Amino acid sequence: MNECNKWLCLIIIACISSGCAMGYAPKNYVATVTIENPSNFSREKSPLYFNYNELGVVGNPILVAVRNGVAQPTQAVDVDADGAADGIAIALDLKAHETVELSIQVANPLEKDTLNSKKLTQAEISHKVGGQWVTHTRKEGFKEYIGGEFKNVQTLTPPKDYTDHSNWIRYEGPGIESDKVGYRIYLDGRNGFDIFGKRSSAPVLQKVGQDGYESYHQLQGWGMDILKVGSSLGAGGFGFWDGNSVKLLNDVERHTATITNNGAIYSSFRIDYKNWTINNKTLDVAADFSMVAGSRLVHSQLKLSQELPNLAVGLVKHKNTEFIQGTRDIAGDSYSYVASWGKQSLNQDHLGMAVIFRKRDFSEVVSDKNSYAIKMKTAGNVLDYYFVAAWEGEHDAGINNRADFVQYLEREVEQLTQANRVSLKTELSRNEKRGELTAEKALNWSYRLAESEIIRKTMSYHADGWDVNRRRKPKFEYDIIGMLPWSYHELGKALNKPEYDNILHHITGSFISETGEIQRYILENYNIDAVAPGRAVLSLYKLTGEEKYRKAADLLRMQLEHHPRTTEGAFWHKKKYTSQLWLDGVYMGMPFLAEYSMLFENGDALPEVVKEFVLTEKYLRDSKTGLYYHAWDEQKAQVWADPKTGLSPHFWSRGMGWFAMALVDVLDIIPESKPELRAPLIRITQDLAKALLITQDSATHTWWQITDKPNAPGNYRESSASAMFTYFLAKAVNNNYLPLSYGKEAIKAYNGLINEFVTVNADGTISMTNQCLVAGLGFGRDGSYNYYMSELIFQDDPKGTVPFMIAGIEIAKLLQQD
Repeated sequence: MNECNKWLCLIIIACISSGCAMGYAPKNYVATVTIENPSNFSREKSPLYFNYNELGVVGNPILVAVRNGVAQPTQAVDVDADGAADGIAIALDLKAHETVELSIQVANPLEKDTLNSKKLTQAEISHKVGGQWVTHTRKEGFKEYIGGEFKNVQTLTPPKDYTDHSNWIRYEGPGIESDKVGYRIYLDGRNGFDIFGKRSSAPVLQKVGQDGYESYHQLQGWGMDILKVGSSLGAGGFGFWDGNSVKLLNDVERHTATITNNGAIYSSFRIDYKNWTINNKTLDVAADFSMVAGSRLVHSQLKLSQELPNLAVGLVKHKNTEFIQGTRDIAGDSYSYVASWGKQSLNQDHLGMAVIFRKRDFSEVVSDKNSYAIKMKTAGNVLDYYFVAAWEGEHDAGINNRADFVQYLEREVEQLTQANRVSLKTELSRNEKRGELTAEKALNWSYRLAESEIIRKTMSYHADGWDVNRRRKPKFEYDIIGMLPWSYHELGKALNKPEYDNILHHITGSFISETGEIQRYILENYNIDAVAPGRAVLSLYKLTGEEKYRKAADLLRMQLEHHPRTTEGAFWHKKKYTSQLWLDGVYMGMPFLAEYSMLFENGDALPEVVKEFVLTEKYLRDSKTGLYYHAWDEQKAQVWADPKTGLSPHFWSRGMGWFAMALVDVLDIIPESKPELRAPLIRITQDLAKALLITQDSATHTWWQITDKPNAPGNYRESSASAMFTYFLAKAVNNNYLPLSYGKEAIKAYNGLINEFVTVNADGTISMTNQCLVAGLGFGRDGSYNYYMSELIFQDDPKGTVPFMIAGIEIAKLLQQD
């Protein structure tokens, strides 16, 4: 190396180490990410994760996230614990309501060893080598390891007769820590979850237990073991609730601990519990535990080899401690907590501990003499939750009173429930989106998403399958059993791919018996969502002529015949949603009713169909904006209902999307020979189109989760509604319900849909991002702005992918007309 090059290298290394701005060659560019903190408080080292597939890269490149020219803490991580890195973790400091942009780039080779010079997390397991096992003379069956020295290893399975305090595993199990706190899990029959309080932000685990078990029970310069676990769940452990007490994992054939990540900002380990005998069965449990920089939380992910009801998680119950519960009057995917607070540390000072969980997984609070616990549901034989400890004696002046501890927990719950708003734009995606939109390209985007979903999950949505997004067996419901197979049928016609009709048979057909009975459908529930699959049933009838499909459709028609209604005749959304008219329900029921009536009743029910739209306009439309509120309660009794009007408080875009799609789909069915029925729907269509264009985001031509609040904290551009509105506009122009001038607006909206929400993956599949997974009202859903911001943001869910696919069909028709 010549002198000039040597000094250049030193300058580059010094620049990286000090965090100065660096120039990156364009060829190294991978993606741009925009991140918004939706909270009114800062998020320290807020964690982000992107897998290589969605970033559009192959192999295991060295990637760096750059913010304003400064490299951020970035780490290659192995999230699925298969031994190979699958993506990158980023730790990002965000001020309250701050929006930042990152550039993800392939790092220069010289950066590899300097990007993460400050280690803030650690996971390890260490056992003695070079000594020998000695049978203890004073305790029968007890063996102690004498001599030798500790050695860190990647994986460890203790011998069968290994017991606690045998001086073989340093601090008795694997340990994990962040810059805030450390934890250990006993790798023996106790399965205790213990805490190491830290007086330093630097890693300390490597110091703990080097001189035996006693020193870390006394306060050291680095901190100490601060919890007495005993025969309890400790600080977030799990076991089985037998109806009277918690049974720990003490009857296990084998424990194996494996360090899966040991990095600067993300560390993790796995414990495989082999042959746990409990509740008259024997099963395996794979438990993954991970921590990120800047956080006290441990993320626990459990996978069971078979069903185990009454799995319990919880905390040690110490005397003179207070048991605290967070609210559970929340939506299912929102987080809550149970906690304990008091002077319960081994240092005789304040210690707070908590388990944080999704409401959907919660069953009930239980306890025994040793533990505060909660029974959990394990849908799909999996469970994930968090546990956390906050110690008064930790560095940076820990939490020392109950009020601050509760405030801390509420903020942690908010960060988990309301994730950072993320928009990812990759170079691979940009390259594939270049060029003028054509009819062929629009159909191809629909085809690519349809094929991608077949690879991912479409074919699992049959009666004996699994709904992966909702973690349950498929019900006979609107999206996966109705809309999804129906959309493949429609796309098959557009692409001349009759084989897509097989999906109708495979999914919807699997629910229909030879006598026309419908699996997992209960007429007496009078749930209008369950009527929507009727369109797919009618498609099967028209394809096959089989009587069983006619009988199934008759059953759904019978539901609508007897379905409860408001005083003026609008359908309740569900029987248990007394006197409530929702925008969603218009789409769920009216296209089916119109089509059924035309097929079998000479259109006699068409006036009833039109009346539903007219009443929806009457009660839900806002006269000032032309937008529609999500729902109306005729009795004005619901917590979300305005006491004067009965209206819910916000304009939810997907609610209007359902209504908009219902308009153009029903207009397709009502014959032109009935202009008196078509006229009110065309008028409503034209008024709604005007209101939608006014509230459309001018920068991207998409729409926001809450339609009229683009600048409100946490609000985000939402893809399922944007796809629905695009479909609505394009189809309305194609069928002359809207003037031709709206065609340009529909094309703008479609381009926005592609540019803003489509990610092209490295494996050739595509994904549709930023979807609100589900939203509703009642049963913990209060209709507030905060509620809509709290629902899970997802990708590749049928409520978004279906409108996307059929929007492509209509845009292709529109472009062919040009």
